[in-house]
Amino acid sequence: MPILIAPDDLAALIASETPVRILDVRWRLDAPDGRPAYLEGHLPGAVYVDLDHELADHVPTGEPAVRGRHPLPDREALQASARAWGVDDGDVVVVYDDLKSLSASRAWWVLRGAGIADVRILDGAFRAWSDAGLPVERGEVVPEPGTVTLTAGVLPSIDIDTAATWAGEGRVLLDARAGERYRGEVEPIDPRAGHIPGALSTPTTANVGADGRFLSPETLREQFLAAGVPEDATVATYCGSGVTAAHNAVALTLAGFEPVLYPGSWSEWANHPERPVATGPEA
Repeated sequence: MPILIAPDDLAALIASETPVRILDVRWRLDAPDGRPAYLEGHLPGAVYVDLDHELADHVPTGEPAVRGRHPLPDREALQASARAWGVDDGDVVVVYDDLKSLSASRAWWVLRGAGIADVRILDGAFRAWSDAGLPVERGEVVPEPGTVTLTAGVLPSIDIDTAATWAGEGRVLLDARAGERYRGEVEPIDPRAGHIPGALSTPTTANVGADGRFLSPETLREQFLAAGVPEDATVATYCGSGVTAAHNAVALTLAGFEPVLYPGSWSEWANHPERPVATGPEA
């Protein structure tokens, strides 16, 4: 199935008879509640999705993130949310945000992993839609409940023990965070600075251009190869809490790899003091 969809192609899909459900997944670390922005303007028919509470098993504020800040939601809870969004079996689901597809990629990975076959990311995010002069609606959309049935584990993931031994023997572990966090120079969120020993740094910001659209598959592959990913490597990726790692997973998939996600990511690893930490650039 295609991963990305351009604004004009999405407009044509909406105008067709194809069942399509559009999900607004606006979220950012400094403003996790994207609902106010959604209410101010969103794609026609788009339903707001709360990343913290619907695309994760929410970790209450103040509790140690021993499973990471965004553990994957269980199947039953995700299915209830997806039905509330109006998703039926067989629907094309299109996800978007206003953050260069960082949070939309989390939705893509979670929903594909739950068995929804056709999930697409609006390439260029909300900005691309509005720049194309396409219509925007205000207010909340409350659809009729859907009937989708979800599964679990369609896309591969690894746990903290597997992440600890992943790098080496033809396997590569990638860190999608900013380089300064990878090197341990700063750590604004989690209790320890640094990276998982053996991980390579591939900041997810390099996956898109200035317009917020994903780079071409050929360019993405060249970048991953230049970062030290062998042609035939089995690749796992992590980030701070499992959000931008999904963006890396999208880029890796576009580049022709078959990525594995470590959902717990650094926010899980750093909360386990028995786990070793590496700092500085990779050797």
